[in-house]
Amino acid sequence: MPYHHGNLRAALVDAAVELAEKEGPDAVVLREVSRQVGVSHNAAYRHFADREELLRAVAARALTEFGQLMARRIGAVPGRGKRAALARFEASGRAYVEFATTRRGLFRCCGEFAIGDVDPDDPEVVHAYVQLSQRLDELVAVGLIPPERRQGGEIAAWSAVHGFSLLVIDGPLQHATAAVREQGLDAVLRVVADGI
Repeated sequence: MPYHHGNLRAALVDAAVELAEKEGPDAVVLREVSRQVGVSHNAAYRHFADREELLRAVAARALTEFGQLMARRIGAVPGRGKRAALARFEASGRAYVEFATTRRGLFRCCGEFAIGDVDPDDPEVVHAYVQLSQRLDELVAVGLIPPERRQGGEIAAWSAVHGFSLLVIDGPLQHATAAVREQGLDAVLRVVADGI
């Protein structure tokens, strides 16, 4: 659809997000995004210096959506104490896998940059990595993780759910039934919680 008025930068990011969602980060190129919006690629260069800058904007949008999903899943767990803290920790892991498997193209965009290189574009969104840190801190606070084992917990937990997600997206679990995947994710989350 040709672009006529309004915020061209936002229209370009919207088109880039659509491309990324369908085809992954490799599809995000200024020339194609410009064509989708109906402007010359020179017009796009007034808003983005290069492809990396455009991809960074897409990653910010993806991280925003990812963080919002994780916040909703964590926020849906009521209560206090050990059981609630563990359920919130598990909800963060489930949100990771949910985003990775339902928003695959955007999920892949999140991995294009190092942690901290891209700020979510919504200042109200807490980054998913920060939310994971908060869940681990809560597990320490309720006595489920000894303080001396807390350091590096983010990397261990993140690696486990990331690996599981890739098994579902690209690996041997892509054809597994929902029940088998759920059983596998339960086991991954249990091992992570017990191992930290």
